[in-house]
Amino acid sequence: MSKLSYGLAAAVAAAFLAGAAGAADTVKVKLEPVVSGLNQPLAMVQPKGDNRMFVIEQWGRVMIVEDGQLHGTPFLDIRGLIIDRHPDFDERGLLGLAFHPDFANNGKFYVAYSTNLDFQGDLGQMLWYDHSNVVAEYTVSKDDPNMADRFSGRILSSIAWPQFNHNGHWIGFGPDGMLYISTGDGGYANDWGIGHNPLTGNGQDLTTPLGKMLRIDPETGEAPADNPFVDNEDADPRIYAYGLRNPWRCSFDMGGDNALYCADVQQNSYEEVNIIKAGGNYGWRRMEADKCFNFEEPDNHPASCDMAGLEMPIMTYNNCTAKPDGCDGISVTGGYVYRGAHAAWDGAYIYGDWSKQFGAMDGQIMVGVPNGSGGYDRKMGEVTNMDGPVPYILAFGQDTAGEVYALTSVTTGPVGSQDTIYKVVPAE
Repeated sequence: MSKLSYGLAAAVAAAFLAGAAGAADTVKVKLEPVVSGLNQPLAMVQPKGDNRMFVIEQWGRVMIVEDGQLHGTPFLDIRGLIIDRHPDFDERGLLGLAFHPDFANNGKFYVAYSTNLDFQGDLGQMLWYDHSNVVAEYTVSKDDPNMADRFSGRILSSIAWPQFNHNGHWIGFGPDGMLYISTGDGGYANDWGIGHNPLTGNGQDLTTPLGKMLRIDPETGEAPADNPFVDNEDADPRIYAYGLRNPWRCSFDMGGDNALYCADVQQNSYEEVNIIKAGGNYGWRRMEADKCFNFEEPDNHPASCDMAGLEMPIMTYNNCTAKPDGCDGISVTGGYVYRGAHAAWDGAYIYGDWSKQFGAMDGQIMVGVPNGSGGYDRKMGEVTNMDGPVPYILAFGQDTAGEVYALTSVTTGPVGSQDTIYKVVPAE
């Protein structure tokens, strides 16, 4: 971003905070209900030129929201492909949704989901691994635009996963027409244990797709010729960036320079938000957020470490697990750069945290605003129209007009159909 752009961004940030904030470190917002009756909504996407919003439910359905109403029939139902999940808490399921840039003409869309191991597939799928994470292409039914052809599935990517957690698998199209896939480090904790590189962890291991941002050609599923590691014989050519732990919800800015923002859930002490660049190393497990990290003593951060070549996060905050003083959550949830109708919000990154505690709802809304010096100031969102706590913040969505939505749940696990999507708006 140019100095001029940062200057404009700083002016916008000042107007935003002056017009919508109470205390200097908070921003007053309202969460307006849009639709309810969903099961753990993990993504909401609107194709260009379409008045429908498509929502994925963790248990394996893609639902349509049109004119504020939830269609009764799923657009796509792949519950039979989804691995059985723990009802109290699980990180597996239908995890990602993306529409081809030419969806209006070719009807192609893409889903990411967790399924049973394919023992006849890749040799890396070991018997003791937990599941596989798949990215597949589907097409719309020729007879009904509100129904997908469930027999059209074509697998583009299948990665064996050691544990049930840290799946990542946000998927999205970049402005270059390529399909991006976020992957966690394989699960468990500290990038350690079965399925993890014992010397460096998976995040720093370029031979594995775990702990990465991948970039593939949606037509072939292969790495494009201009990927940063495509000529490195010791690297997976699909890797676009590395050093990630559990990138939970990413997004391309629909304006500005179309930067790729990604929130990366860290270990016990800190949380981070990054702007992902080609070839970038985001530190895990050499670092947790902007602090040095020792996987053998995860809560005791060394005073110094090798930080050469690492990209630093644009925002961090304390995780309540190990840093309760001044903490703001336990699991960061990535959002979107606002590009909607409220001019004072333009360029602000709206995101949040799942909750400040596990056993009770306490979702957090946050706002990052450019500070004019190449960095971001983080503000807490004060929700003014809810008497009780904010539900668990699962994800965020954005429509083609640039408005931002919070996808929430009232349970910790993928059970029931009682969850709500809210529009994030300024409090008057």
